[in-house]
Amino acid sequence: MTLTALADAVGVSLVNLSIMKNNRAKAIRYSTLTAICQVLECQPGELLSLAPADS
Repeated sequence: MTLTALADAVGVSLVNLSIMKNNRAKAIRYSTLTAICQVLECQPGELLSLAPADS
């Protein structure tokens, strides 16, 4: 699925989805995360990871 198709299916702008994809998002709404998971048929844990903070 292309980023454009995902943005259309989820109902978010391509720019906002690109920001999330490139790890530049500071926050994501639960409703957006839920919509992405529904479209991709996945769980949030498959999309997110926790990286250690820089010291």
